[in-house]
Amino acid sequence: MNHLRYILAAVLLAWTGTAGAVTDMVEHTEKHAVRVNVLARGLHHPWSLAFLPGGRMLVTERRGRLYYVGADGTPNPAPIAGLPEHVAEAGQGGLHDVAPHPEFSRNRLVYFAYAGKGDGGYGTELARGRLDGHRLTGVEVLFRALPKSRGGRHFGGRIVFDGAGHVFLTLGDRGERPRAQDLADHAGSIIRLTEDGGVPADNPYVSAEGARPEIFTLGNRNVQGAAMNPWTGELWAHEHGPQGGDEVNVIRAGANYGWPIVTYGRNYGLGTRIGEGVHKEGMTPPLHQWTPSIAPSGMAFYDGDKFPGWRGSLLAGALKFRLLARLEFEGERFVREERMLEDVIGRIRDVRVGPDGYVYLLNDASDGVIARLEPADPS
Repeated sequence: MNHLRYILAAVLLAWTGTAGAVTDMVEHTEKHAVRVNVLARGLHHPWSLAFLPGGRMLVTERRGRLYYVGADGTPNPAPIAGLPEHVAEAGQGGLHDVAPHPEFSRNRLVYFAYAGKGDGGYGTELARGRLDGHRLTGVEVLFRALPKSRGGRHFGGRIVFDGAGHVFLTLGDRGERPRAQDLADHAGSIIRLTEDGGVPADNPYVSAEGARPEIFTLGNRNVQGAAMNPWTGELWAHEHGPQGGDEVNVIRAGANYGWPIVTYGRNYGLGTRIGEGVHKEGMTPPLHQWTPSIAPSGMAFYDGDKFPGWRGSLLAGALKFRLLARLEFEGERFVREERMLEDVIGRIRDVRVGPDGYVYLLNDASDGVIARLEPADPS
């Protein structure tokens, strides 16, 4: 027993021991001076962070571990038990998003997305379970993206509730471009379910012969950021393009976002055109696109009170450019972008606005961190 205590203590020290190294780092942005407070270190490729009532957080690691984290950033060194055994780390895939049910205080339900291993390879799945102390109980798989396939690219994996009894799950094309235009294939889409995993009667392809009824949109390459716009109630998302053409989109029923027929991206290495250009009738153009690619991952609308100059902005983390992008829109018209925190904490994997109004970031590293952005001058 003493040996186990020493192991757990060593793990806890690894998570938190160097957190204070940049606690007092101040970054000056256009609107605010921002203190970057690193709450914890030592996570192994963290992917998602979610807030629980009372101030605690949940954080996932890509390798298939789910942890409690205290409001002060102190992690519990023992992972939460009860995840499905077929959660698999495969290239970019693994344990992805975690999202408490909107009525978590009443039902204790937690939803999580992951790369699931099965016949034919891997595919993104959505499951839920009840958080009972340090274990998930009654775990049930609500959705499996089919067909599964080999390879470790483009799993998507973000979960968003719409507040009206539905849950969205983002997917990717799995590195196989034509799949994103095939309604008989879940890959390259965003799917929409009822909260118990059923198919909503008003999904756009419910009555289409041969179509997967869970599909809400198609033509999506790899959607790694999604959030409800708190002012319009619509789902917004961004997705990776190849060598350019990362997109920001408003997600609407039945929309085709074009991949790989239309894209601002180019073939890796060669730089040659993909598909038919950047526009085509019947395909929805992006509100904004990044060329060169920033590799966006994680996004949130800022609706807090700690950074009033950011209110209304869309915040997006960037893996490739190792920064936090702040985008301003007037309605659906892109206005401007500010790039912040360049190379301060590395490859930003997740972006969340906490119930306290601070901004929380995860970085994608084998020694990953949880960082909180605070006003440098609280007044």
